[in-house]
Order: sequence, then C-alpha cells, then structure tokens
Amino acid sequence: MLKKHTTLLLLIAAILLLVIATLNYPGGSQVDKNSVGYSWANNYVSNLFGETAVNGMHNPARFWAVGGMVFLSAGLACFFVRFAKRIPQRGAANVIKYIGAGGMVFTFLIATPLHDVMITISSTLFLIGMFYITVFVLKSKLHLFKVLCIIGLLIFYVTLYMYGMHQVTYLPIMQKICFASTMALVLGLEYCTGAGDFQAGKAGK
Repeated sequence: MLKKHTTLLLLIAAILLLVIATLNYPGGSQVDKNSVGYSWANNYVSNLFGETAVNGMHNPARFWAVGGMVFLSAGLACFFVRFAKRIPQRGAANVIKYIGAGGMVFTFLIATPLHDVMITISSTLFLIGMFYITVFVLKSKLHLFKVLCIIGLLIFYVTLYMYGMHQVTYLPIMQKICFASTMALVLGLEYCTGAGDFQAGKAGK
C-alpha cells in the first residue's frame, strides 16, 4: 500500500518541509533587504538555502529547506522510475528512467553553493524526461493530459527563460507557479495513467 503512494508521500514531505522553512526564514528579499519573514511574491526558494538570509541574519530555514529538497528529489526520481515501467519502448523507457531520475541528483544539489550550475543541469535533464513522457502522452488517448503536459512544459520553459534573462520582478511568483504545476502534473500522471494507456491499439483515458 505504501509503495503505491511513495511518490505522493515523498512530495508531501517535501512541501511540508519547505513550508516550515519559509516560516523560519528571518527576512530580506530582492525588494527589501530589511523585510521580515519570507515573502512568497519577492523571495526565491533559493533564499532558503543560504547559511545567512538576505538581511544578513543567521538562517535557521536552511535545515528545513535542504531536507525538503532531499524529499523533492527523491519524489521526482521515484516518479520517473515508476512511470518508465508504463512505456513499452525500452529505449524511451530507459531515457525516462535514467536521465529523468538521474537528473534529480542535481536537483538536490541546487541547495548547495553550486546552485546556478545545478539549475541548468537538473532543469535540462528534467525537461528531457518530461519531453519523452509528453511524446507518449500525445500518442495516447489521454486528451486532458495532452493539454496539461504542454501547459506544464510551457510554464517550465517560461520560468527558465525569465531566470536566464534575469527578469527578476515576477520570477519569484513564476517560480512558485512552476513548482505547483509540476507537482500537479506529476501526481496526475502518477495516479491517472497506466501502462495500458501507452500500448498501441488499447483504449486510453
């Protein structure tokens, strides 16, 4: 029973730990270095990872945030491994399993001083895994997920574009939207699809 819900449980743990981290963040953001607490509109998730907050104070949120990233990485890796088993083509399944899940190691390293480099690597590997999944969804009869996968990829691409172009005004908000949409898509694919949806000649949902 627990094995069936491993992805969900890991992601719930990640979200809880990250929320706790925001509640323990001393303050300071890109808008106001002297602000108090964590601003969902002006602080990045990465602000939670530093030993010191933007306002220069010791950052007790770091412990919770790093823990959250451990569970987040594990949850997404679990999703890719489990989803790969539903794909009939071995080559594509291996890409989803090894590149998608392997990339989650780099997702955890986002919480380290190598943040910028790890963002690039982990995002690229995540997108490759999700692109392969999207291709198979588009070939299926999962019409709702065809739309959701495309929207999810677009949100991810836009967020990365804003990050790369240093369009920081709305990036913190977009970052949370991207996070929420990715979690929703992953859990939707986890619970609402099966191997039969990706077999030629079989009916989909």
